[in-house]
Amino acid sequence: MFIYINGQIVKKEEARISAFDHGFMYGLGLFETFRVYDGHPFLLDDHLTRLHDGLNMLNISFFITRDEVMHILSRLLEANGYRDAYVRLNISAGVGDVGLQVDKYTAPTVIMYMKPVPTFAEEKVCQTLRIRRNTPEGYIRLKSHHYLNNILGKWEIGKDAHVEGIFLTQDGFVAEGIVSNVFWVKDGIVYTPSVETGILNGITRLFVIDLLRSWGVRVREGFYSLQQLKEADEIFLTNSIQEIVPVCRLDGDIYPGKCGEMTSRLQRAYAFFTTHLWTRYERKDGYVH
Repeated sequence: MFIYINGQIVKKEEARISAFDHGFMYGLGLFETFRVYDGHPFLLDDHLTRLHDGLNMLNISFFITRDEVMHILSRLLEANGYRDAYVRLNISAGVGDVGLQVDKYTAPTVIMYMKPVPTFAEEKVCQTLRIRRNTPEGYIRLKSHHYLNNILGKWEIGKDAHVEGIFLTQDGFVAEGIVSNVFWVKDGIVYTPSVETGILNGITRLFVIDLLRSWGVRVREGFYSLQQLKEADEIFLTNSIQEIVPVCRLDGDIYPGKCGEMTSRLQRAYAFFTTHLWTRYERKDGYVH
């Protein structure tokens, strides 16, 4: 397998970063994960917008254009022999002295990882985690190198790929999955935790909210109890790699899973967009039904 690092395509075994990279030493780094469908990175513009906003917050002076990303992607897809891929674009602060730095980072480490898209379960079993969702390190949650809370959650649920853990906040409100955002349907209304609970504002989360509202479906974002989630008619999860994932069970309670009406409708629409290689930036006449 090949990866990209600072202008070079190298075998993964040959990739090296400095021991003084502040992404390694202090966790000053961000990443975006997205899928490539037949050579096309879905919702890339959205991912880059979030990435650049985060880099500004971390005092990392770096900007990468869509064309530059596409150039790296095409080289890496060719090197690995892929047309569809799981991609992680990683920007860390770069080399600095031992100690906390106040000045801007101007020479970040840029890495693009790539691997085949795994096979995913058609439905997920969810369980409420004992460990609570930590508060964001700053004003909002970034997709950063600070991942210990997620790792502890994963350790709690174990290796089973069919299972996703659901974090609650310290105050007991529904937050998010270990690697996903949470949605549920009750009486035709779609609910999802507000970003003010401290969750990551997922790219697929935003896409699904926009899509639902374009259909005229009411979407409510707020602070919700675990009991409100458990009273759902159907539950689904979202992330950029696994897309829209039906939930068939939560803590022993049974839900429609892939048979859920809203969930299956969203899955069909999402598949349509990725198959036709369209994003909201590339279509000017809105979403399809």
